[in-house]
Amino acid sequence: MTKLTKSQKLAVEKLDKNKLYTLTEASSLVKEITKTKFDASIDLDVRLGIDPRKSNQMVRGVVSLPHGTGKLTRVLVLCSPDKEAEATSAGADYVGLDDYVEKIKAGWTDVDVIITMPSVMGKVGQLGRILGPRGLMPNPKSGTVTMEIGKAVKEVKQGKIDFKVDKSGIIHTSIGKVSFEAQKIVENAREFIHMVNKLKPAAAKGTYIKSMFLSSTMSPGIKIDPKGLDD
Repeated sequence: MTKLTKSQKLAVEKLDKNKLYTLTEASSLVKEITKTKFDASIDLDVRLGIDPRKSNQMVRGVVSLPHGTGKLTRVLVLCSPDKEAEATSAGADYVGLDDYVEKIKAGWTDVDVIITMPSVMGKVGQLGRILGPRGLMPNPKSGTVTMEIGKAVKEVKQGKIDFKVDKSGIIHTSIGKVSFEAQKIVENAREFIHMVNKLKPAAAKGTYIKSMFLSSTMSPGIKIDPKGLDD
């Protein structure tokens, strides 16, 4: 077993693994037990009582976090020339079409989100095998295939995130940074969980949210009481 550092030992001692914490308690505690020299991400893992192998139980959506994620989101817009100025003024990091399509075919995927428009999906569709496995393929459901290019870029830059349940029934997402005030972590988490609840599939039976854990990049997971979201 890897030897724990002094700060990791202190973190483990502060955390009661048998306790269910309220969201407010967990948001303060995760800041206390994270002793990294960098501004670590705050992650929320939600285990759902669904069978993700069944298409009628897939949970996927987008949510705008009130305080953003704290991450610098690199946005590529693949669009026709008449939309380039709109994309650039909205804050897109990369704007173009054919040059970037060729660049991606050659293996470049150094971005976090790709936004495009319906009229160029023929070209973007060729990139599915490269972008799909990396979670970068634009999708109308997540608002990344749209004619409102400027609006989509601004939303992503302001903290709009795309999420979906994985094969084991868990949604992993980042909801902020350790430098955030605890209350901002609480508000981001509530907004995210509210959206997950709204997306509950009709076919899901029994307990929908089975468990939730809040953690930072280097901290242990803090178990949250699903009933303690408003405390």
